Amino acid sequence: MVLKPGGYSDLHAFDIVLMVGACKGRAMTQVVEIPLWLFVLIVLFAAVTFASHFLFPSVRWFFRRRLERAVRRLNERLTRPIEPFKLAGRYDMIQRLIYDPEVSREIANHARSNNVPENVAFERARAYAREIVPGFSAFTYFSFGTRMARLLVRSVYSVWTGPRNDEVIRSIPKDATVVFIMNHRSNMDYVLVTYLAAQTSALSYAVGEWARVWPLSRLIRMMGAYFIRRKSRGGLYRKVLARYVQMAIAGGVAQGIFPEGGLSLNGRLMPPRLGLLSYVTEGFDPEGRDVVFVPVAINYDRVLEDRVLIAAGQRGDRRFGARISVVLRFILGKFWQGLRGRVTRFGTAAVVFGEPLSLSQFGEDRPVEELAEDLMGRIGAAMPVLAVPLVCRALRSGAAPQSEAALTDAVRTMAERLSANTPATVVEDPAKAVQGALVQLHRHEVIEATPEGWQIRPDQRAVADYYASSIAHCQTEDVIPA
Repeated sequence: MVLKPGGYSDLHAFDIVLMVGACKGRAMTQVVEIPLWLFVLIVLFAAVTFASHFLFPSVRWFFRRRLERAVRRLNERLTRPIEPFKLAGRYDMIQRLIYDPEVSREIANHARSNNVPENVAFERARAYAREIVPGFSAFTYFSFGTRMARLLVRSVYSVWTGPRNDEVIRSIPKDATVVFIMNHRSNMDYVLVTYLAAQTSALSYAVGEWARVWPLSRLIRMMGAYFIRRKSRGGLYRKVLARYVQMAIAGGVAQGIFPEGGLSLNGRLMPPRLGLLSYVTEGFDPEGRDVVFVPVAINYDRVLEDRVLIAAGQRGDRRFGARISVVLRFILGKFWQGLRGRVTRFGTAAVVFGEPLSLSQFGEDRPVEELAEDLMGRIGAAMPVLAVPLVCRALRSGAAPQSEAALTDAVRTMAERLSANTPATVVEDPAKAVQGALVQLHRHEVIEATPEGWQIRPDQRAVADYYASSIAHCQTEDVIPA
């Protein structure tokens, strides 16, 4: 091959002389002139083709073997090992989902009802599947996600867990699929439960459209979460989502479900929505894996989004003004405080596992409404009773300011009477608990000090009501001293 400089318009080019071997004793030459950029492009395509056919498969095999060994070591320390379904490739899972017989029938129904070709309906189903199916990475989840969750949670809260949490998990049969059913107080719920369940298994969450922001969306997919459209009513979309959830349940993937469907705007437990729960019950096979629901009750001394949620509740909508940039700025600020040794915590975050419920024992033929009501009742029974909600209820009980000593007596009385029906009363030393709660509420600008004692600020009664309402179902009105 002989290369000599040449010209091609305004671009540099080479005359490429290709010497073709002698044919029957005669040499034959041919001159081909192409631009330099095209020559470079041809070389790049050749390199990529070589790598994709010879190099990449070997590299993928090498890393796949290392990943499998790492997962085996990881499963040895997990209470519930990661199931093969969760480790399946995302492309393979999408193909399995869109060619599922039930999805295929729904594709045909969609094509007929909307008067479109079946291939158009099929492509729509494929788009839904790509939107829903996560791309779980065990390395991202356990090496990055759980560590970041632990660091963030510990920098914001003092974490209190129910004394029977580990016992509850150990009591569940190994071959059953665990579904954690949680009340939804804060977006911190995802981080908190991920951190606490890190020694149990890898949880898969249903995440709303708020998280579909790059690069957060990619990280969430790698953590095993799947996106859902809260307001979608299309039959094809619901079928694709239902079959993915049912396949994951049948595959033994531990799930985390917020049956309330969104954050509580007033602090109370909200009526359950039946979407995901109905998918679980409809796909349940009595001859296959059992499904065990674990109620998870979550409560905070301070919810980071409290005023945003309260404002949305007062307007009567669910439009939250918080942007992802605000959240990231808060997280980075907490990490910076940790590096400087100036961590300021927002009180206690408590998580309590309630009494598990086996779907096979409950009865798969019973209405899903009864199942949802039962599970929400178990969450309410396990709800942690913290110092800040108790102090807020005590302050709301009277119009006059109250001294710290009077609040301590009120909290002690409420805690003692509630402990009979609510074992998760996180108040061991009432005097210390009240002192810490007053510091938190004053720093949060919810209460103010007067010569007569402490009182709720006039413009912050909605905030005090929000925290007091988190234990309203415990019937604290009956135990507040006169």
